[in-house]
Amino acid sequence: MPLSVESIEELKISPSMEGVLPAIHHRWSPRAFEDRDVTAADLVKIFEAARWAPSAYNDQPWRFLIARRGSPTHQKIVSALIPFNQLWAPKAPVLILGVARTRFSHDNSENASALFDLGAATALLTVQAAALGLATHQMGGFDHEAARKALEIPNDYLFGTITAVGYRDAPATLATERLIEHEVAPRTRRPLEEIVLSSWGVPAHLG
Repeated sequence: MPLSVESIEELKISPSMEGVLPAIHHRWSPRAFEDRDVTAADLVKIFEAARWAPSAYNDQPWRFLIARRGSPTHQKIVSALIPFNQLWAPKAPVLILGVARTRFSHDNSENASALFDLGAATALLTVQAAALGLATHQMGGFDHEAARKALEIPNDYLFGTITAVGYRDAPATLATERLIEHEVAPRTRRPLEEIVLSSWGVPAHLG
């Protein structure tokens, strides 16, 4: 029996922990999106969350190109995606391309933290979206140079990800069995003991 939107939510939600924001547990990366628009008010909220991310020297090197489905910008972003992502991403009502300026505004020196800062802003964007009941899926699978040319991105900006934003749909709406298999697969994460260390190779004792 095909899984509904509600049942896939139950499958994908991460184990909750007291004190951790519920939006973090509910955030995951679907590929099945409803044919329903995201309101302007919600878009303002997710970008406002991104705007308040921390950054080196408060330089805020991130820039986000937003594309609503059916717009020329949406078509340009879709054209830069790898074929696998073109199977599902065009249905998302909003695509967002994140880029980061590689030089600081105050002295034009190299900003080695630019992509990190863009990542922090994008993470806040996705968590805020989850809090609003929106789904997001970040994609690294796209042709950077094709995107740069099509969207006229200056050469001093590096690419982060393309983020699809919208409302989750049932896995059965996806075009291929492979996509459906990805959609219904259980979520996994490395244990804390593997990623939080007191010295290299030695797990930290947090309790």
